[in-house]
Order: sequence, then structure tokens, then C-alpha cells
Amino acid sequence: MTLTIAITIGAIIALLVLSAFFSGSETALTATSRARMHELERQGNARARIVKSLIEVRERLIGAILFGNNLVNILASALATALFIDLFGDAGIVYATLVMTALVLVFAEVLPKTYAILNHDKMALAVAPAVRILVAIMGPVTAAVDQIVKFTLKQFGVGVADGNGMTPQDEVRGTINLHHQEGGFIKDDRDMIGGILDLRELEVSDVMVHRTSMYTIEVTRPPAEIIEDVLKSGHTRVPVWRDDPDNITGILHAKDLLGALSKERGDASNINISGLCTEPWYVPDTNSVAGQLSAFRHRKTHFALVVDEYGEVQGLVTLEDILEEIVGDISDEHDVITTAGVRREPGGAVLVEGTVPVRDLNRAMDWNLPDEEATTAAGLVIHEARIIPDVGQVFTFYGFTLEVMRKNRNQLTLLRITPVAKAKPTN
Repeated sequence: MTLTIAITIGAIIALLVLSAFFSGSETALTATSRARMHELERQGNARARIVKSLIEVRERLIGAILFGNNLVNILASALATALFIDLFGDAGIVYATLVMTALVLVFAEVLPKTYAILNHDKMALAVAPAVRILVAIMGPVTAAVDQIVKFTLKQFGVGVADGNGMTPQDEVRGTINLHHQEGGFIKDDRDMIGGILDLRELEVSDVMVHRTSMYTIEVTRPPAEIIEDVLKSGHTRVPVWRDDPDNITGILHAKDLLGALSKERGDASNINISGLCTEPWYVPDTNSVAGQLSAFRHRKTHFALVVDEYGEVQGLVTLEDILEEIVGDISDEHDVITTAGVRREPGGAVLVEGTVPVRDLNRAMDWNLPDEEATTAAGLVIHEARIIPDVGQVFTFYGFTLEVMRKNRNQLTLLRITPVAKAKPTN
């Protein structure tokens, strides 16, 4: 009798160990990083290749593990019930239930799953060979279970291949934002990677310099004045126009201008400005920013004029404008350092010039104002208000209060934006 009890107890312990193995393996293999396994596989790790093959057939993997886990748990409970009935009679059923619940919960579920969550990649690599054998053995059974599950879900209108609608870009963005909140990513790194992901979603019109902010020069002015203005502007390339500011006839490059000035030994009067200009390159305002970046690289040029569907010039875009969407503002020793158009106030409010892009404002303040319908802060207010507001009008949307501080004709030139949580109540 003693030997039988010892064998039964040993069998229960062995089954609980198997149950812990199955529980930990399930958690580790479902939580492991596919990207990490892909990188390890690329480096020649054979076990990473096994892990990757297992998680590619997730339904069969989960089916095999759950089958094994339930099998050993039920068998362990049955043995424990028989043992306790022999020892305590009918009351043994209650004792067996309490003891096995505690043992399974602590040692076969919580403990191995906690370890697997904390060391998912390491454990996944360790258990992969054994789990692969289990999946192969249980293949026919899990295939049958899989078909039953799919059929049952189909009766309720659930398709197992529907997915969650999340693109790889959304998954990466969500991961980055999560790690930023947990302190794993600094804000600059998050913004840079987010800027790369946004390139295909943005259009050229979202990053261009609007026509009202373009620096242009009239080509018929005296060459000496043009040279002086180009040098003062700080721009390498300047659009030139004739008769009408909208009639842009060419692009003047400062390098060509200085080369011509040197050739004429400083005599600006002999320089033919029109002859130095290159033909403008026009691009649609609906081009994607990623496509425009590729076009810049292909044409080996850094400057283009942006036109709308009617062929009217709406602004200009440069390679630097696109790069700044990724890395933030780029300034060199020749740039004129000016305010970014965003100024914090002591009470938590922020003074924002109307021309500041919403994307730049979000990046600077770590806000989440929508930028799909309006490019600038002023445009956002007008879009949401559906009117051209007057000075002093206040609006509240998206968790912010926006007050019009200054206006020039129909253009909102200065706004005060305050997060609602920081807004001071008015008496």
C-alpha cells in the first residue's frame, strides 16, 4: 500500500511538472517577439528558426499545447482523487479538489507563466524542439480540433482569417509609443521613427512652404540688388518671377550667382540673371512625401514648386523640408534663428502663431491634435469652428481650449491654446 501511494504521488508530481511545462511553453511562444526570432534566425540560430515555424501555425501550436496540458491536468486530478478517496473515504473528493486546485494554480499555472512572461524569448528558444515534436505527434488531433473551432466560430459569423485590421506600421507605432510611456524610448527617438512611418501617409501639401511664406525675387531688378537680397535671404535656391509674382520663370542658385560674380570680377552689372536660372520643377500637391523623397533622389535635385490640380503654384518643397519631418528642425551656421512660433506661458497655456503646422505643434508639445483636415493651427480652428472667428472668440475641442488672440483680415495670426485640464475657470 505504501509503495502504491508513493508511485501515485510521484506520478502526480510528474504530471504537474508536465503541466507547468505546457503552461510556460504556451505563454512563452505566444508572447515571444517575432522580430527578435527573425533576427536570431538571420544570425544562424537554429532554435529561432524552430520558434518562428511554430508561431507561424499558431492555431496548431495552441491546440497541441492545450491538448497536452488538459490531458495531464485531468489525469493528475483523477489520480489525486483516487488517492484521497482511498485515504479519507468520500471526503477525499473535497480534499483532492482543494489540494489539486492549489497545486495546479500555483505550480502549474501562475509560476511557469510568470517566468515565461519575464523570459519569453529565452524560454521559447529552450522549449521549441520539444514543442515541435509535440505538435508533430498531435498533428491529426489538433487539425481536427482546428476544423471544429473554425466551423463553430463560422456559425457565429466570426472568420478566423479576419485579422485585427492593424498594419505593420500601426503595430510598430504602437510598440514605440508604449515603450516611450514606459521610459524605453526618449521623445526624440520616438518622433524620428514616427516621422519615418508617417512619410507615406503625408502629402507634399502637408510639408511644403506655403506661397504666402515663399521668398521670391523679381528677375528684372538690377543684378546688384538681386545679389544682395539673395545673400541676405540665407536661401541657397530662390524662385524668380517676371511681371507677376505668380509667374515664376526660373530658380536661381546662389552658387551659380556667386560663380558668375567671380567670373565678372565683381562687376554685377554684366550678369544676366535670367541666364543663370534653371527651369522650375513642378510637382502635384497630392504627391506622397515618401514618393517625393524618392523623386528628389532620382532627379538629384533638392527643390520643387508645388502646384494644385489647376496648375496654380501653392508653395515649394525642398529635401530639407522632408528630412525635417523625420529629424526635426535642421539649422546650420547660415540660418537665421527665429522663434518656432510656439511660446509657453506660466499658467500652462501656449501662444501659437497661426502658421505653425499642427504636426510641428504636436511634436513640440507632445500633443495629439488631428492634422488630417488642416495643416496649420489656424486652419484647424477654422475647420472645427466652420467660420472665420473674431479676436477673443474661444473654442473647445479635442481636450483643448483655443482662443483667437490676433487676426489680420481673414488670417488668424496668433492663438492661445490651453489643455482643458490646465485651463483656469473663469469667474
